Amino acid sequence: MATTADIRKGFAFTLEGKMYLVVDFQHVKPGKGGAFVRTKVRNLENNNVVELTFNSGKSLDEIRFERNPFQFLYREQKDYVFMNTETYEQISIDESSLQGKELYLKENMEVNLLSVEHKFIDIEVPFFVDLEITETEPGIKGNTVSGGSKPAVCETGLKVIVPLFVNLGDRIKIDTRTGEYVERV
Repeated sequence: MATTADIRKGFAFTLEGKMYLVVDFQHVKPGKGGAFVRTKVRNLENNNVVELTFNSGKSLDEIRFERNPFQFLYREQKDYVFMNTETYEQISIDESSLQGKELYLKENMEVNLLSVEHKFIDIEVPFFVDLEITETEPGIKGNTVSGGSKPAVCETGLKVIVPLFVNLGDRIKIDTRTGEYVERV
């Protein structure tokens, strides 16, 4: 049995017979009254995101995941094909189930697929990925690190804000937790 103190991103629990995964959370301690936890959770049956609020100290039934290593192989229309690196079994996952994490996937990338009772729940991508810039305005001589920023599109379709000195064809490091530019590689 877990409590609201255990809530964090990626925490899964059951409530009223439904399984939920925490997408975002905030512990709130108002000046008057008791503390509470405001959460944004994804219903694991239908992928709807809803907001739930829990009083501090409430007990929750935690769900334990199976975490299996997989390799991303390729994209086939709206499906993404992964291979279990231990059993070589291949599975196909719909784009909508990946919740935007498909923008960080490159062929042959190692990821962890989370499942409960052999049902796919979520995907864990590495914290940092290197992607190539495929669309951006050209850099202008004199642009420096402390200058402004501009939009860019990466090889996977991810749109990111980069410094002015980043050019077409450059490889950049992206933080997958925030979706932000970290550095040029």
